[in-house]
Amino acid sequence: MASQLEDGPVTSGFEDIRLINDSLPELNLDEIDLSLNFLGKDLQYPLMVNALTGGTDQALNINRSLARMALKYGLPMAVGSQSVALEFPEATMSFSIVREVNPNGIILANLNAAAGVKEALQAVRMISADALQLHFNVVQELAMAEGDRNFKGIRENIRQIVKECPVPVIAKEVGFGFSREAANSLMEAGIEIFDCSGQGGTNFILIEDQRGGHFAGELNSWGIPTAISLIELLQLPTRRVIASGGIRSAADAAKALALGADLVGMAAPLLKTFLSGGLEALDQSLSGFFYRLKAVFLMSGARNLHEIRQKPLIILREIAEYLRLRGIDPSYWARR
Repeated sequence: MASQLEDGPVTSGFEDIRLINDSLPELNLDEIDLSLNFLGKDLQYPLMVNALTGGTDQALNINRSLARMALKYGLPMAVGSQSVALEFPEATMSFSIVREVNPNGIILANLNAAAGVKEALQAVRMISADALQLHFNVVQELAMAEGDRNFKGIRENIRQIVKECPVPVIAKEVGFGFSREAANSLMEAGIEIFDCSGQGGTNFILIEDQRGGHFAGELNSWGIPTAISLIELLQLPTRRVIASGGIRSAADAAKALALGADLVGMAAPLLKTFLSGGLEALDQSLSGFFYRLKAVFLMSGARNLHEIRQKPLIILREIAEYLRLRGIDPSYWARR
């Protein structure tokens, strides 16, 4: 499992984004309200346990434990790709345990965007999902020695899944970030919610290279940093965007929320904490994370999610230059 958590040589870009300290916030920490509504349900915190694993006995234990934390803190949770359970029904429990532990929570199903409509509906039913994540892993497939090489027809496939699926469909990258152009194309296919999952977190090129993949270490920096992908998506008419990919701190999360993300998603940091310290360590880590997130809001003078989105952000260096070249003025956030 540890080998699947390799970070790449790049970052998420949030180090080039700064919130401004407010020395006179006139706030009490107890006033800070991080609540929101997502998929028709009220949440206390803007954090999602993002897709990780499934299909093995170890995955069953991991998903059970993560689901317990999702239940305790009221967090949405996505399971890992369910394709293994569709092929081998005996693996179903490693996914359905999440719904068993958290019967009323927000649970997201997960399949490859190339999966058929029948498989998508089965995945949703398997865990009584509130939404379906379709993951886009073109880069990973090309890096894999045994991966797919043909990606034609996926947009029309997505259109059919959106049409037939009884729950919202979320487009999710796997660590390389959506561009504005790709997101526009997906919107035309009916997608209204995106998880940018940009560069800076788990690097599947690096992982596949270690498995004897085809990229031979030459493309480890490929992708769109999470901060840039998030900003590009927020230029589109849709305002339902989950920020994930290399978000490891409360400061990163606050910056993503200030930019306009509805939620932030975390996966590998939660798994690492659980594997190294167990459920108690994960509980303490989440509690500390939410304390620090509230602290950042207070230090920025923001009482809630609405107010943090009105606060100025300074976008610097490479991220600022990238945005300018893409026709996006980074000074907009500094002047608001």
